[in-house]
Amino acid sequence: MFSAADLPDTIPVFPLPGALLLPRARLPLHLFEPRYLQMFEDTLKTNSRLIGMVQPHDGPDGKSKLHAIGCAGRITQFSETEDGRYMITLGGISRFRVQNEVTGFSPYRKAKVSWSGFERDLGFVEKDTCFDRKKFLDLLGRYFANQDLKTDWDSLKEAEDELLINSLSMLCPFEPEEKQALLEAPSLSTRRETLVTLIEFSLRGGDAEELLQ
Repeated sequence: MFSAADLPDTIPVFPLPGALLLPRARLPLHLFEPRYLQMFEDTLKTNSRLIGMVQPHDGPDGKSKLHAIGCAGRITQFSETEDGRYMITLGGISRFRVQNEVTGFSPYRKAKVSWSGFERDLGFVEKDTCFDRKKFLDLLGRYFANQDLKTDWDSLKEAEDELLINSLSMLCPFEPEEKQALLEAPSLSTRRETLVTLIEFSLRGGDAEELLQ
């Protein structure tokens, strides 16, 4: 388990729209662009093996900016394809706040980050004491039918609260800004409430981006 002392001040960041990583969750990634292959190879040489996943957005000048909060994951698995691409898995460690981007000669983006305020991410699995699982799964069933999605319902019924809520937050086809709202939820219960709100709004045919403004 990581401690606060293990977390570096500067990390490489991967600005991938719609890709959400949460603490103690796992995110598979397919790397093929030369700059991200270089990022992967450089990260393997570090002690922490951390890559920060951040949602990008367009700034007022039209340039790609980073959202203030992202989540760092440690490279836990990887395999190389015959044509030089990598399939990797990140294990979520902790969220962070971007302080500023680091300029230099690297082909990929780096950021100086602060881990302050996210100490809970380094702790034990969270519980959601107010979680009504049956009501939630009923709602989820209607959402999956509406979106024509398939899942292993037996596994969902057996999954721990955190695994269930975080996995659905990562996997459901929400917009990038909606994913960002799920990432920034301060606790598991507030993430579950946000997830329920997004699902209900989708079932009503609403625009969740307007809901989150």
